[in-house]
Formats: sequence, structure tokens, C-alpha cells
Amino acid sequence: MGNLQEDADLNQTIQISARRFEESPFIQRTNSSNMVRGVYAGRYFPMKIDEDPLEKYWLLRQKALLFDVPEKPIEISGKDSVSFLNRVLTREISKTKIGRGYYALACTPKGGIFMDGVLFRFDEEKFWYVQADGPFEDWLIAHSSNYDIQIKDPKSRVLQIQGPASIDIMKLASNGKIDENMPYFTSNFFDLGGQTLYVSRTGFTNELGFEIFCDGFNTDHLALWDYLIECGKPYGMQFSASRAMTIRRIEGGIFGNLTDIDTTITPFEAGLGYFVNMDKDFIGKDALIKKDKRTCLFGITCKTAVPKAGSKIKINDKQVGYITAGVPSPTLQQGIGYVRFYEPNDYINKEIEIILPDNTSHTGVVVDLPFYDKEKKIVKGIDRSIPIKPDSNSFDAK
Repeated sequence: MGNLQEDADLNQTIQISARRFEESPFIQRTNSSNMVRGVYAGRYFPMKIDEDPLEKYWLLRQKALLFDVPEKPIEISGKDSVSFLNRVLTREISKTKIGRGYYALACTPKGGIFMDGVLFRFDEEKFWYVQADGPFEDWLIAHSSNYDIQIKDPKSRVLQIQGPASIDIMKLASNGKIDENMPYFTSNFFDLGGQTLYVSRTGFTNELGFEIFCDGFNTDHLALWDYLIECGKPYGMQFSASRAMTIRRIEGGIFGNLTDIDTTITPFEAGLGYFVNMDKDFIGKDALIKKDKRTCLFGITCKTAVPKAGSKIKINDKQVGYITAGVPSPTLQQGIGYVRFYEPNDYINKEIEIILPDNTSHTGVVVDLPFYDKEKKIVKGIDRSIPIKPDSNSFDAK
């Protein structure tokens, strides 16, 4: 089941046992009477609070936001950790460097995407895989026979500081140890307010940003939160629920596991073939050898409506695909989303018909991803310019 965060999803809520899922250690700082929480990787996270998501979006693009995110690190260690991860993941793990993060996929035996996430290498035998939504820890345990490894949950909750001011904030928080010289997708341990924590130059927004990984029960979570908020004050940083992040991650062409990609789509069909090393053995390779290598998942723009998940896509009055997720883009001033076609083809720049759930029809255009900043100059810190907010907004980002 996808972790959808469109307008309607924020209002379609149910009561659920609070003990069923993992509570955030930051809940005392984020809770409000109107909070709507989602569940992701078995963890609660704030999807909606008392805020204007459009205002928070522009804070993200012009200053910085602090997010309490539910992504879940899993620790894999032991003398067989490299060979095990080589078997489970589609990347060549033996070549990964200590202090680096690597986007990595795991496939089912039939070649579908089971999980995506970022793999961090701590030393020769110790890794963290920061998983997206889904039961990946169980998957790892199920495939661990005959490997001398340990798989455990380090109980690390993750915070993200994202936005153009994030480097200045982290420089202050680390007493100058973190600065603009820390490359994209690198990581290390740093002292943040007297607590030693793992920090990476990564994020889920395609903005300049960092992720801070708590050290389980050794971390004073509320002290960390208060310290980061204090460091962010001079730069206008605020806390935000996930709506602004969702809009920005789709603008940035980042997929959501179980929402945009899942076990029914291969890495090639998702346009993620670059992260598959067919020169080694891994779960799903035999199936992928026989699969079409062309893409079925693209971006879509619409000037008259916001694409909604489940919307039908038609060409010449024939349904050829559907929308996996859609949001209003405040920067592009139009609706955007992901379209998954049933068959691969040359769809870029094609006009298509979007049939929304209310049965209204709108014209859209298929585009390549991401929707802008194709060379990722923003997230890499090459483009440090501050975007200008349009005088008016024709799409409501709430």
C-alpha cells in the first residue's frame, strides 16, 4: 500500500492503536491537536500540522526546514557483510568506500523493486542501509542463511535539515567541522551540541541538505532538537511536517517506494538501470536479463489541474497508464506528477489525456525527470542562488 500524501489523504484519517507503531522520540516538540500522522517503515511521522504548506515550501527553497523523518536505518555487520549485501542489492558493494553513501536497490527474484534506500559504509565490515517504506529487515533476515553476519535495528531516528541555509546551520551546529567542503553523499561522525552523531550530506528534497542519525537510546533526542532549532534561528529555519518535502521530492524526481515504485516494476522500467550491475550475481538478476530495458515511468505536467494518484492516462482514447502521485508545483506554477505507462515507448513531449478521479479531463505533457535542475546543481551545492517566489500562485499547495 502506497504512502500517499496528496490533499485528500491528509483528511482521510482513521484511529489506530498508538502502540502498533514506533513513536517518534521528538513527539513532544512536534505534537499538536490537529496533527495527522502517517506510518512509514513501521514508524509514525507528522504528515500535517498547524502550518501553511505553501509557506513552508518557500522556506525550504529560500532558507531551511527541519524534518522528523521516518526512514529506518538497518545495521548489517560481520565478515560476510560485503558478500551478503552483494547478493541482496543490485550495486557492486565491494567497491563502496568508507564514509560514503550509495543509493541502492533490492529486487525480488522476478526482478521487481522490493526496496530502495541509501547504503552507508562505516568500516570494512559494518554498513547501515537506510530503507524506505516496507518490511526490509525481515527480507534481509530471510536471505541471511549461510552468511556470517548480524542484522539489527540500531534504533536510529533521523532528522533532516534541508534548504540553502543548511550548510550555515550545520557549520554553526558542528563548531565549523561541517562546511561547504563536505561533498554530496559523504558522511562522518560529528559533535553536535555535545552529542556524537552520524551526519550525511543527503536528503529527500533535492535541495542542499543534511541528514542526522541519532544513536538509539544513547541520544538525548529533545536536547538535540532544541540545539538544532537554536542553531537554525539566525537563518530562519523552522520545523515542518512532510507536505513541503513531498512537493519538493516530486519536483526533484525522487520516487517513493510502494507509491511510485514497487515489486511490479523493474529498475529498468523505473529508469533506474544505472544502479543495477549486471556483471555480478544478485537476487533478481536472472529475471532482469530477460526484461525490457526501456523506461515506463516518467514525469507529467498539467497547466489546468493537479494530477492525482490513480488518474487514468489516455492516448487516442485508449488507456495506456496511470498516475502514481501528483502535486502542485509552486515553482513551475502547474500540476506535476509521475505517470506509469503499461508499455515502454517514446513518450517524452507527448500530449496525453488525464482523467482525474472526478472524471474531468485535462491535457498533460510527458516530460523527463527531474522536472527542473536536470544536472542537480542545487543539491550538489553548485547553484547556491535563492529562488524568487512568484507574485501569485495558481495552484494551492495545501
